[in-house]
Amino acid sequence: MSATRKMKLLTEKMIARKEDHVGWMIFNNPARRNALSLEMWTAMGDIMADFQADEEIRVAVMAGAGEKAFVSGADISEFEKHRSTADAEEEYNRISSSAQRILKDFDKPLIAMIQGFCIGGGLAVALTADIRIASEDSQFAIPAARLGLGYGFDGLKVLSDLVGPSSAKDILFSARRLDATEAIRIGLVNQVVPSESLEDAVRTYVEKLSANAPLTIRAAKAAVNEGLKDPASRDLEKLESNIRTIFDSEDYKEGRRAFMEKREPVFRGH
Repeated sequence: MSATRKMKLLTEKMIARKEDHVGWMIFNNPARRNALSLEMWTAMGDIMADFQADEEIRVAVMAGAGEKAFVSGADISEFEKHRSTADAEEEYNRISSSAQRILKDFDKPLIAMIQGFCIGGGLAVALTADIRIASEDSQFAIPAARLGLGYGFDGLKVLSDLVGPSSAKDILFSARRLDATEAIRIGLVNQVVPSESLEDAVRTYVEKLSANAPLTIRAAKAAVNEGLKDPASRDLEKLESNIRTIFDSEDYKEGRRAFMEKREPVFRGH
């Protein structure tokens, strides 16, 4: 029986809970198709920082409440309050950028469970995940070209690295919606499953990840991420240190013992 621990947050528009080694972050604004408000951005950063600091958490999952959307973009209804002037926009960007940086720097596996709309800022959030598992009814788009908005270099590089320059340009130039079939064809998502099977598929996947060696997984994530950087910016010494830590760990001993004893290993993350 899994033990569930809920986190207390300053907004009801985000839900955070911990189930054994898995942290769940739920965008809980279904009336607006989980559109992101300023308070949601703030809570997002708090949740992910907590998951990062909690040694018991080995995997995190992002999902949207309800069946209509993962995240449908920014909550336009609060633009007048929080984004009506240059100063207000600067503060909004500071908070949202801080949350995105925490997502990007999260060094454990991060999974996006996507059902329904994954649009604009919602897709930007999903792109911070290591793995994206989507339902067959999911839709993806970046509508900036129809709204006159601009996206920064970092986010567009992530998109281009993932799907390739030509597909990235198509998504950005056309502002059209992609269905799940096209999304998996171009590599925007990793898996597509029937809507009714989505949560079970994600749970099965994250249970497998949380049972594997945490140090090995974190080192692998770090190595892949360093490989996406310009060669001059890569921290190869850090990667070498990670490997040394693995081979000096109790988990490495446990893995060897379990193999010899023909049983499943029980990894502790140290």
